[in-house]
Amino acid sequence: MDASRLPRRLLSSLVSVLALATLSTGMAQGAPAPVEKPPASTAAAAAAVTFADEFDGPAGSAVDGSKWQTETGDNVSNHERQYYTAGNRNAVLDGQGNLVITARRENPGNYQCWYGRCEYTSARLNTAGRFTTTYGKIEARMKIPRGQGIWPAFWMLGNDIGQVGWPNSGEIDIMENVGFEPGTVHGTLHGPGYSGSGGIGAGYTLPGGQAFADAFHTFAVDWSPEAITWSVDGTVYQRRTPADLGGRQWVFNKPFFLILNLAVGGYWPGDPDGSTVLPQQLLVDYVRVSTDSGQPGGGGPVTGLAGKCMDVAGANSANGTPVQLYDCNGTAAQRWTVGSDGTLRALGKCLDVASGGTADGTPVQLYDCNGSAAQKWAVPAARDIVNPQANKCLDVSGNNSANGTRLHIWTCTGAANQKWTVTR
Repeated sequence: MDASRLPRRLLSSLVSVLALATLSTGMAQGAPAPVEKPPASTAAAAAAVTFADEFDGPAGSAVDGSKWQTETGDNVSNHERQYYTAGNRNAVLDGQGNLVITARRENPGNYQCWYGRCEYTSARLNTAGRFTTTYGKIEARMKIPRGQGIWPAFWMLGNDIGQVGWPNSGEIDIMENVGFEPGTVHGTLHGPGYSGSGGIGAGYTLPGGQAFADAFHTFAVDWSPEAITWSVDGTVYQRRTPADLGGRQWVFNKPFFLILNLAVGGYWPGDPDGSTVLPQQLLVDYVRVSTDSGQPGGGGPVTGLAGKCMDVAGANSANGTPVQLYDCNGTAAQRWTVGSDGTLRALGKCLDVASGGTADGTPVQLYDCNGSAAQKWAVPAARDIVNPQANKCLDVSGNNSANGTRLHIWTCTGAANQKWTVTR
């Protein structure tokens, strides 16, 4: 990441709204040409969606105030040039399933910025006070703007920022683009001792000289307790764990809220110049958060006795299908995701203790996810998989490593047939 980049701090308005959030409204603007919205991916459909905004309202509407609040003001910390306005002047639905954030060269309200009378307007939205998440898959499908000095971003801040400040709160930058790099986006972590230009991250560049502004792309992170993975259109380009921090504190095991914004100018992108065409628009097709915290493509294996995998018998997604031990083969029947709600999921359904039983020998099965205690699992460092309701461990029946051996729950003994390695 560019060494001249400084931290993006909260706007003064956000500090206030973290205590008491308000949302203003304003004048509607015209809509761009329609863009076809794709259906939710199979992986997203299989996971429990905890937040989704498809931006399907009427043209000219403001964003849903139950999901988003609009920040106002300037941002001196980065020397950005825009003033973020309230309402739907710079953030509006287009009636075609998109949120449109527009940066303009204007100052209709005589707004004052750190450098004097503001030269530009734009918008910045966040979910503080509306929605937070700890772990999961966080993604947005967007078509970003272009031009020198233009700086779109999709990112997250720790919800405790009002108490501990930045960077102790942590920051997860899912996607940032600076206009002088039309074909590259960046993903970065910021925390105590690794913030601003010292953030830990990487870039992803489109092949063949393509520009991100030419088409919609999906930007995502898959976030689990000990790892965060970045992807563009399903292609993973970076994975970070506590081991990357050189002993510094990993502050990504707590709630974070989401932010979407389009900045103009600043230390990192530089200011607009004679080549910059305004207005510029950030189009957002959707923002989704789900409990699928595995890798793009639907999770990973859970390996146990004799190095074999936890397997859905016959790859059958019907309710009541046995879960068994089987040679690892990389199929969907062996790809499990660990949900932030305590579930283990495969083939769009949950690992379930049959009939909610708690007795030794109660079999486990695949079943529709229903939020019950029979589908909650803890995965401690000791490598047990424990159903807290029964206080018993996932167990390979009879310590038998043969293919097809049924799995059940049993009093935890620490034996090899109760030890599992969960890929996150």
